[in-house]
Amino acid sequence: MSRAIVRSICAALPGAACSDPFGGGHDCWKVGGKIFALVGGTDHGVSVKCPDVETATMLIEAGVGERAPYLHRSWVLIPFDGAAPDELRHRIETSYGLIRAKLPRKVQASLG
Repeated sequence: MSRAIVRSICAALPGAACSDPFGGGHDCWKVGGKIFALVGGTDHGVSVKCPDVETATMLIEAGVGERAPYLHRSWVLIPFDGAAPDELRHRIETSYGLIRAKLPRKVQASLG
């Protein structure tokens, strides 16, 4: 797993855009101006939003993810080493869907 794989998954999502608002080589993927995936400058993994804190806790306890630094407890960091490609894709797409669903309807409609 790598930053390139995350980039390919995220870039295929409607309205997804990447920036580095924090400097230091972060890939901050947003939809409608809201973050749905974040790769830190160290290339350790990708942080994604979960439906709730309980899901994030379950993923951490199951060893699928780690606590995502600097983010709310409903976010997890999926490490690149050991993450199955299907799991990574599922987590990114779930995070995207959660963030997109909270955008105003007009913004959602403009995304396609």
